Amino acid sequence: MSASANATPLIAPMRRLLYVAAFLVFLAGLVLFVFPLRTAEWFAWTVNPPMTAVFLGAAYWASAGLEVTGARSADWDSARLAVWPVFVFTTLTLGVTLLHLDRFHLSPDNAPLAQVATWAWLAIYAIVPLAMLVVSRMQIRSRRPDPKPRSEGRPVLPPALRVLLAGIAAVLLLYGVALLAVPVSAATWWPWPLSELTARAVGAWLVGLGWAAAQGQLSNDLRMVGPVARTSVAFVILQALALLRHGDALAWPSAPAIGFITVLLAIGVAGGWALALSRRR
Repeated sequence: MSASANATPLIAPMRRLLYVAAFLVFLAGLVLFVFPLRTAEWFAWTVNPPMTAVFLGAAYWASAGLEVTGARSADWDSARLAVWPVFVFTTLTLGVTLLHLDRFHLSPDNAPLAQVATWAWLAIYAIVPLAMLVVSRMQIRSRRPDPKPRSEGRPVLPPALRVLLAGIAAVLLLYGVALLAVPVSAATWWPWPLSELTARAVGAWLVGLGWAAAQGQLSNDLRMVGPVARTSVAFVILQALALLRHGDALAWPSAPAIGFITVLLAIGVAGGWALALSRRR
């Protein structure tokens, strides 16, 4: 897709950063989603039960698509919807990591690959948020002066879809913040058991996804809706596969399990609807 005459082109450092981020989250998702029973040997910390691992792996893989789409964007307006959720998520995950550093595989008693994964994890989450800030500043400073300032315009999505996205964003953001702030209490409303670390790791993802949904419903350009829509659809499909593999971890038919499925269905409907609109633009 070519940039419009007034759009700010995506600078090369931002494009490269998004591609690197996509590759890194793909690797994390590979271990978590494909090998959920091997996290004690191959991942930065031991993730139990396996349903938590595949849930996190699905989120990583879905976000890889968002970052690749952002990297392939012709201009900053299209790419920034991928940048800010990534920055929010990586910053929160860095905080979660430092708070629970004792749970990570830093001891010589851990498997060698797990130790390597842990040091790589620490380096990535220390560097990526800072790199996002630096490169975003470069990107914003590269903005072209517009002799005819454009109006921001109104959101382009139908009101019903905007309401649905706003509701999804509110649920994800509020519950994600609760998992981060009071993980033990908030985890009682999750459909399978979570430790403090995994509750906060899930919370960081929910806040990042909620941030993306909030941005999407306010968009005034359908180009900006497509990446979030594709990510939403991919997330739901991957979570459905995760449930097929380890869905016995959910307490059926409890309120948390029903709520989890309901939110997944809402995300799927919103993502599919927005994707159809973006393809017809």
